[in-house]
Amino acid sequence: MKHFSKYLFLLLCLLPASFAMAQRDIPFSGFAPTAPTGLENIPLGEGPWIYPTAEGMDIKVSVVAKLEYPMALEFLPDGRLLVITRRGEMYIIEDGELQTTPVTGGPPSVFSGESGQGGTNHGYIDLVKHPDFDNNQLLYLSYTKPKPGGERNLAIGRARWNGSSLENFSDIFDAGEGVAGAGRLAFGHDGKLYVTTSGGDPQALSSLGGKVLRLNDDGSVPVDNPFVNNSLARGEIYSYGHRGALGLTIHPETGAVFQNENGPNGGDEINLIKPGANYGWPIVSLGRTYPGPWQTNDRPTHALFEPPLVYWMPAIAVSGMLFYTGDALHAWKGDIIVGALRTGEIPGTGHLERIMINRDYEEVRREALITDLRQRVRDIEMGPDEFLYLATEQRDGAILKIEPAE
Repeated sequence: MKHFSKYLFLLLCLLPASFAMAQRDIPFSGFAPTAPTGLENIPLGEGPWIYPTAEGMDIKVSVVAKLEYPMALEFLPDGRLLVITRRGEMYIIEDGELQTTPVTGGPPSVFSGESGQGGTNHGYIDLVKHPDFDNNQLLYLSYTKPKPGGERNLAIGRARWNGSSLENFSDIFDAGEGVAGAGRLAFGHDGKLYVTTSGGDPQALSSLGGKVLRLNDDGSVPVDNPFVNNSLARGEIYSYGHRGALGLTIHPETGAVFQNENGPNGGDEINLIKPGANYGWPIVSLGRTYPGPWQTNDRPTHALFEPPLVYWMPAIAVSGMLFYTGDALHAWKGDIIVGALRTGEIPGTGHLERIMINRDYEEVRREALITDLRQRVRDIEMGPDEFLYLATEQRDGAILKIEPAE
């Protein structure tokens, strides 16, 4: 053994330097490694596409419409589909046809940058109906609001839908300086409006950044919010310690609030949101920083903080999310469906994922879907037909439909 070690040492000394040091210096663009472009901007094609799936159910994926940067979808009771875009536009899809004239009545917004790059601004971000929409016809829109001096921040407004346009749009909530990222919206079973925020100081209860907020339907603060009696805290805060939350949904049976958020280089999460709970960012994370080291000094842990229900390493840039409740895609009933914008920091690797959970919200298995289409899946909605509809947020974006294959 002694002689073998000696020979091995001599052999390593004789190896070329290029072999002995196989790793390389990685170029950076700002705070993140420069992204490769080999898989970017591959055309979607016309479809449809047929796929087998893990649960023995074949699916068909087809293109409903193509448009630039669709961000969010919302079905109206009459079956029409509203689509909002990063450019600050709203469109109607009726009977499978995109009406090319934008809906009027929405607010001005800020749009800039290419999807997936740093420093982008989202025009229109999310759109939801009021729980009593049948009677009040109210739609709620989160958007990037322009401010004097070139500033911008997250705002939420509401308007009355008159059947073809928005009427009397007005803001009900302004997140203020330093909160300008994507804000997802969901009405809970309690009738309250839940909102995700990014930026700011996620651990500071005096800041609205990096939080899940809970608002009345007029934007005011509910009297039973967890920090409403804390003079040092913002009363809108429902939970804190979040990073880049791009997905928000309500469990259809229990009413539990589920949020997902992007980690840095790994550590994407799905969280069960509890009132007043701290989810740890940036103190703890199951991900690495962009240069490579773990986010925390030690190996990942969530000690003293709320742990995620599901996490990803590497990151998938987890985005839109829902619980599938229909019968049309019967093998997926009860599963969480999430969008992915890109995998492992590589553009052109967006897709869809399905996570099966048990009655205790524990992950049983997961499946990656439509990976070969390479689409940035930003939002997901179930239609009246119980099929899934996806918004793929990129310059050559699309609305896709997933249904059982015949």
